[in-house]
Amino acid sequence: MATGPRIALATAGRFHVLDLARELCQLGEDVHFYSYVPKSRALRYGLPAHAHVGLLSSVWPWFGLQRFVPKFAPQRVDAAIWAGLNRAVIRKLQPCDVFVCMSGIYLEAAAEARRRYGARIVLIRGSKHILAQDEILARTPGAERPSALAIERELAGYQLADRIAVPSRHVARSFDRDPTAAAKLMVNPYGVDLRLFPQLPQRPRTPSPTLVFAGIWCLRKGCDLLEAAIRADERLQLLHVGTLGDYPFPNHPRFRHVPKVDQRELTTIYAQADAFVQPSREEGLSNVITQAVASGLPVLCTDATGGEDLMHTPTLHERIAVIPAEDGDALAAGLSALADRLARGPDFPPLTEEDRQALTWTAFARRYSANLRRLLGLSV
Repeated sequence: MATGPRIALATAGRFHVLDLARELCQLGEDVHFYSYVPKSRALRYGLPAHAHVGLLSSVWPWFGLQRFVPKFAPQRVDAAIWAGLNRAVIRKLQPCDVFVCMSGIYLEAAAEARRRYGARIVLIRGSKHILAQDEILARTPGAERPSALAIERELAGYQLADRIAVPSRHVARSFDRDPTAAAKLMVNPYGVDLRLFPQLPQRPRTPSPTLVFAGIWCLRKGCDLLEAAIRADERLQLLHVGTLGDYPFPNHPRFRHVPKVDQRELTTIYAQADAFVQPSREEGLSNVITQAVASGLPVLCTDATGGEDLMHTPTLHERIAVIPAEDGDALAAGLSALADRLARGPDFPPLTEEDRQALTWTAFARRYSANLRRLLGLSV
């Protein structure tokens, strides 16, 4: 029976919050997970049935529009979903000592948790400070920017929160502009489920390496720069897995697209590649980088992806190369150097069990639990 603090985790979809909820339950914490993720799906990812609180019935018409008609009044749909989620959580909220919630979505439910139970509020912010994020996207013609409502709710959340949980140091640095919010930060890089991402056998050296990129094909992810870098080096081939966003996918024989797959199927995609690339202009900490690293793929990523925060061991440090974001020349040079090493060596060192364990959701949850206990004034 759980004897620690009562923890409410409120999200929309699964994100990394379901993994956190599962691992906190395994550590013996008293957890309720509020989400529109169906119970059957949450259980498949290991969440105990007693921890699941379903919200889908409160937002399903709007969620259906968002999923199947994404261009229909997206800001109006977002606002309706956020309002429905807050109402549903307020209605179903169990007693809690700490309310952990997604930034920009939960304001009203967080305030009610504080009013009703005296709960401390931890805001989950996966990306840079909202104003820094907006400035980056504003510099990129055609990129989708946060709505005025999203910015308003983000800033209000920073004021409301007792702590703001961010996944990487580059995200933390973006809060320097807002000293009050910066004082509330706790940095904790995400983890990975090693059962879903076993270390793959090392592929033989090749003069024509295949790079894999997982995520939305869009300007925010730097796909325009990635296309140019791949086209400039005839040795390289790119395999993209994910949805297509605001940047056209190349009609070119060295570019291959695979539609979005379930996380459990990603390892079969990674097995077809020699390395992983993530050229994002801004991103808190990309889960797919952690998955790729755990799978044994060398990674080239920008300093706006959180890759530097995964260098927990010397081997992980050697396997992750970080370049400046929004720098097409650095991306091209990094890919060229990676292709040279994949063709001629030296081979990348294999991951040990210690390396892989440092990347797990269990390690992430232990750090999270310690942070929550410090917030509540409890022994760690």
